[in-house]
Amino acid sequence: METDREIVCIVCPNGCRMKVYIDDRNRVVRVENALCRNGGTYAKKEVQSPERSLTSTVKVTGGALPLVSVRSSKPIPRDKIREAAALLRSLHIQAPVDFHQVLLSDILGTGADIIATRQVLKA
Repeated sequence: METDREIVCIVCPNGCRMKVYIDDRNRVVRVENALCRNGGTYAKKEVQSPERSLTSTVKVTGGALPLVSVRSSKPIPRDKIREAAALLRSLHIQAPVDFHQVLLSDILGTGADIIATRQVLKA
């Protein structure tokens, strides 16, 4: 039995509203209304293994700022976002922190590193 789901594509500026047909094993059978081939690829990945980029802050000890902004080096599985965010809440980094410094490698075995998005000097 097929079900359908509407997904708005974020790959390019078109923002296609795609209708995605999914079979009973959660596999994409058909994608309608994708204006480019990348839309179909995006729809399949979004249904079968969705990923999200993670942005947050990490506490800094001895820094001119109390926090440093961070991001994941690549998207991580959506079902690991909460656990990853909780891990970042418990992390404390000693100043100084460099721009693009890897603060945590391979978070939760996802292959993504947590990277500082700004510099924080010592206080």
